[in-house]
Amino acid sequence: MKKSIVFKLFLLTTALCLSILAVLFVGQTVFFKQFYVNKKASDIQRNLVAFENEYAKHRDGMQSVSKLEHDFFRKHNTWITTLDKMGSLRFASDFELQVKILPSNDAAFSRKTISVPLYGLTNIEEVKQGNPFLQSGEPILIQGLKFGTAIIPYRLGLPNGDFAFENSQIAKKAHEIIPSSKPPSAEHSEFPSIYLYGTITKSKLLGKEDPVPFVYTNHVFMEQIKEFQADLLLNPRYGKTVKALKILNVEKNGIPYKVFIKPIRDPKGGLTYIFAMTSLQPVDEAILMIQEYYVYLLIFALLLILLVSFYYSKRIAQPLLRINRTTQKIAELDFSEKVPIKSVDEIGDLSRNINELSDKLHSHIERLEQDIAKEKQLERTRKEFISGVSHELKTPLSVIQGCLSILKDGVASQKKDYYFDAMINEVKKMDLLIVDMLELAKFESGTYNLNMDSFCIDALIEQVCEVLTLEVAEKQLQINLRLHPVQVVANERRIEQVLVNFITNAIRYSPAEGSITITTIEESARVKINVENKGAAIHPEHLEKIWDRFYRAEPSRHRATGGTGLGLAICKKILEMHHVPYGVINTDEGVMFYFYLNKQAQD
Repeated sequence: MKKSIVFKLFLLTTALCLSILAVLFVGQTVFFKQFYVNKKASDIQRNLVAFENEYAKHRDGMQSVSKLEHDFFRKHNTWITTLDKMGSLRFASDFELQVKILPSNDAAFSRKTISVPLYGLTNIEEVKQGNPFLQSGEPILIQGLKFGTAIIPYRLGLPNGDFAFENSQIAKKAHEIIPSSKPPSAEHSEFPSIYLYGTITKSKLLGKEDPVPFVYTNHVFMEQIKEFQADLLLNPRYGKTVKALKILNVEKNGIPYKVFIKPIRDPKGGLTYIFAMTSLQPVDEAILMIQEYYVYLLIFALLLILLVSFYYSKRIAQPLLRINRTTQKIAELDFSEKVPIKSVDEIGDLSRNINELSDKLHSHIERLEQDIAKEKQLERTRKEFISGVSHELKTPLSVIQGCLSILKDGVASQKKDYYFDAMINEVKKMDLLIVDMLELAKFESGTYNLNMDSFCIDALIEQVCEVLTLEVAEKQLQINLRLHPVQVVANERRIEQVLVNFITNAIRYSPAEGSITITTIEESARVKINVENKGAAIHPEHLEKIWDRFYRAEPSRHRATGGTGLGLAICKKILEMHHVPYGVINTDEGVMFYFYLNKQAQD
């Protein structure tokens, strides 16, 4: 079953558009999230390098570093801060307690004042509500991890043992490693838990109306810092894994995050961690919205695809159908219809090529028909030529045969010389006829090429007239020359042949003591040559026919006084090979032959 090209294009276009839509849907819902995560991680890694370079310039300025962290968040929507080698915030002096340790069993801290950062032990919003326990002069119990001369507090409470604040991450991991029901063993001696009693000498707390420092506002970020510190302090192997940039995938409250931890060293060899965290929630929300959006988009896109595919198919197929109809007519040799060219593309080129093909086929077929007609005409001409030659040769052969019979029978032997002269004259005429026939056949063969020369036409005319002086003198004719010195481009030998023929005809058909006028008339790019003789005019119906072979227009132009009947036919071919106009007209006093030649271009 034959299917319409419109239907095929419609199905193909629809399938293509739906495939593109499906690829976009799968790409955005399946691969876009991974692309987004990888791209964001790559961007943050690059931005961390820039942050590190700026941090190196302001590492000891709390205000400068805080501004860098805030600017980083504003530009990249990523929380960032710096931690010391123990995992504590480097700048946390704005939210801490100063505690003087009472005499205790640990001589390293007895009677010393230590700083206790509060960001890891309590919620800053709770502190702003006002807590009498954190006021100056209050006694306090501190539980912490001792590392040499440093202590990391992770619990605060009353001297009676009730803990009010704790770092849950450190407390949890410390409990897992050193259960409270067992005393610390030798294998846990590198991070023993100690208790210190003291009095609060100074507390740096935020009032109810004070703004919350930027880094403390994100509780998830602070929890990740606590978790990192707990792993760093209580897992000896963990610190060895953070030798270069470490990227963690974290999920809190159903929201995915990327955590970046990069260790750097200052000029003195001190270790600092750049800690950054970014949320991946926007991409998850975007994916969910895209999935819901695609339901509506798919319905709209499907309708649009069907309409566009149908219109596109019709638009593309219409010129093809028109081309098909036109080529069918061309196949039936009907070249009247053309394909309209309405676009500048391959279809427009195809339409143009079909039109050109149609024109060329039409032209070649017409030329072929003309060639066939010419061939038929040539066939007729050959028959006429053979008939004319037979007729022309019949008379001289009859004359020769009659003379030979008379000489053979011995009749009128006293006129022997007369009959021999008659036969010689007829043989000469036959020879001239054969030469003209061969000359004309050579021109009509289509293989003869003319070599063009540059010569003066006036000098050539004078030369021809001088050669024909005897013929002119026999009839006592007067030659009038009205010539201009003109340089022409033609084949000099063949133009001489034309001039000899025209002037000879003028001499032959001029009455005795008549006149012949030869003139040259200059035009812009060519010159006209006229040969006019006084005498009988040619009947108008014969003016075109005199150029034919063996044609004689009237009884006065018969074989006895004329030539072979091929001279004008030869002149016609010569002038046609020069591609110049020629002709013959009757004048008031006789007949004028004329032809044109191209002048030589002036440098």
